[in-house]
Amino acid sequence: MITKEATVPAPTPVSAPPAPEQRPRGSNRSWDEVPRWQIYLPLSVYLVFTLIPFYWILLFALRPAGSTSLVPWPMTFDHFDKVWTQRSFGTYFQNSLLVGVATLVMTTVVALAGGYALARFDFKIKQGFMLALLCSQFVPGALLLVPLFEIFAELKMINSLGSVILAETVFQLPLSIILISNFIKNVPYSLEEAAWVDGCNRLTAFRIVVLPLLRPGLIAVGSFAFVHSWNHFLFALMFLNNQDKQTIPVGLNTLMSADSVDLGALAAGGIIAAVPVVIVFAFIQKWLITGFSAGAVKG
Repeated sequence: MITKEATVPAPTPVSAPPAPEQRPRGSNRSWDEVPRWQIYLPLSVYLVFTLIPFYWILLFALRPAGSTSLVPWPMTFDHFDKVWTQRSFGTYFQNSLLVGVATLVMTTVVALAGGYALARFDFKIKQGFMLALLCSQFVPGALLLVPLFEIFAELKMINSLGSVILAETVFQLPLSIILISNFIKNVPYSLEEAAWVDGCNRLTAFRIVVLPLLRPGLIAVGSFAFVHSWNHFLFALMFLNNQDKQTIPVGLNTLMSADSVDLGALAAGGIIAAVPVVIVFAFIQKWLITGFSAGAVKG
């Protein structure tokens, strides 16, 4: 009986894994391979360069008058008391807060309506209107002071906070409308259509569906409007005459005269002027970053 031996296939030779590619000498290293000191050292230098002016302001505001110490000790708050009570910074603060909040509300509401119209409707002069909004950003506010003054004088609004609020709102609107329009374009139009199918009209659909999604954009636009109106000096100087109607930037200017400058009071006033802006950005930082990245939303 002839038996046939089973043939076993020869094992396939296993190839050795390829050797890691040798990186040529002098090539760029990846971010993970960069030594930490090469990252932290430039950042530390930049941080020191940024914080030294703030420390200098705190030094003049907290150390006694006439002191030359580089450390604010003994610490005093006399400069803050002087500018808040004797220099009427309490009144300036209230006026600036009123102007900032009113400008924020008016700019946001009008920009929301204008941005929705540009994002959702097509009309003949749409491109020309967008171009006019962009071109208006190249016109400095100082060129329009005389015509604005004449208009407010005819309207009996000189020496009224309403004139400053209206002027600040008008100058904030072009950029705010463009930003809000881009935010609304990132909201899928199908969401509004679905709300219409469910029985909502356009206004209700906008309020229920679109408006909640615009929160980061509205916070970004409103914060810029508030900060700009809080820090703006020119309109308050030109349209307000009485001391009890002035704002903080004009109040800081009154601390400097041709003969002398009260550095302690000026530093204290600068800290008072900076605190609200710092607080605003500290609370809205997350929403602000989300608003800037809203362009990544896919429709």
